[in-house]
Amino acid sequence: MTVTYPLRTIGAHELDAWARMITTTYGQDWYEGGLRNAASSIEPERTIAAYDGEEIVGGASIYGRVMTIPGSAAPVSVPVAGITLVAVLPTHRRRGILTAMMRKQLTDLHESGGEPIAALNAAEATIYDRFGYGVASHVAEIQGDKRFMALRPGTDLGDGTIRLLGRQEARPLLEKVYDTARRSGVGWVDRTEKFWEARLADGERMREGGTALRFAFHLDPGGEVTGYAFYRSKPRLVQVIEVAATTRQSYAALWRYLIDLDAHAGLAYDGAVDEPLKHLLADPRAARTTVIDNLWVRLVDVERSLAARRYSIPLDLVLEVQDTFCPWNAGRYHLRADGESVTCERTQAQSDLRLTSAELGAAYLGGTTLSSLAAGGRVEELRPGAVTAASLAFRGEREPFHPSGWAFPAF
Repeated sequence: MTVTYPLRTIGAHELDAWARMITTTYGQDWYEGGLRNAASSIEPERTIAAYDGEEIVGGASIYGRVMTIPGSAAPVSVPVAGITLVAVLPTHRRRGILTAMMRKQLTDLHESGGEPIAALNAAEATIYDRFGYGVASHVAEIQGDKRFMALRPGTDLGDGTIRLLGRQEARPLLEKVYDTARRSGVGWVDRTEKFWEARLADGERMREGGTALRFAFHLDPGGEVTGYAFYRSKPRLVQVIEVAATTRQSYAALWRYLIDLDAHAGLAYDGAVDEPLKHLLADPRAARTTVIDNLWVRLVDVERSLAARRYSIPLDLVLEVQDTFCPWNAGRYHLRADGESVTCERTQAQSDLRLTSAELGAAYLGGTTLSSLAAGGRVEELRPGAVTAASLAFRGEREPFHPSGWAFPAF
């Protein structure tokens, strides 16, 4: 007998049961304070649950965000559906609930004409490829030995100063610098009030034995704030949470400050794959990195998604897209790009490249290259030279970087 688990959006009265299901699945303890965070952060109308009778046994939510994507003269922004809080109780695994939730999310986005792109941070790297998501950005987990992290002689630190500010005074300055930095950083997303609250959550449960957050700002000689770093101190370790700078001098000065903090031998930071920090150091080996997947991207609407971004070189290409999970995307697309002029239209013309939606998602932000995917057997070249041309066109100036998760509530 086939058992089905109905899916529908949750009601306000079900928030407590839904949140308990999430924390149970994530292996965390429920506590009542987490309910306030959940209530103020999630979008109930975009949060679905799977039901076994009256019991909530699975769920998934969407945050509406704006993400920076590759442009020509400068990056551009596009609405993105941030997929978060995806969970199925251990008692109900392998029953098709996750697949049903993923299908409903993407189908609803398509049928409503919602965000053309979906993105998520994956708890496990083997889950989302089958739903058409591809690894579009990576993160470098940096572990530094501060005893050897001296800056290169002659590093331009400018004439600014570093100031420590309290949380309340810091907040508007954080928002100002971040909003400037994210407009040029591919993979960065906007932060409204609730996302800042989640990003700066600093309860005892968040600290894991460390101090409260410290906020350091760089001010130029005229008093303008041009960068920040917030961090916490742990036994013999500086845990750097986030760094944002609008000038290279402020970036260098902030890192010198962090490196020079006393009573800490180590430093940890999750940064971009091409993080400039290593180029500031006299001994680059003093900061060792482990690279892992970060942002997974799914093109909900191929035409709209490909037309929204810009390309590094002129391009005239026919893509044959295979998409079994979202069949409305399957077909051939004529992609033409020259500077700010981009069109993407369905066609019956002969294909130049054949690939799935997962490969398009992986290449979308300009990090993962179509050439590397082709070398791995995941992109088929049907016209000589098509892979090289497409790979160069999709490539970005810098590696994409997503500086935080979707900032879901800290339970």
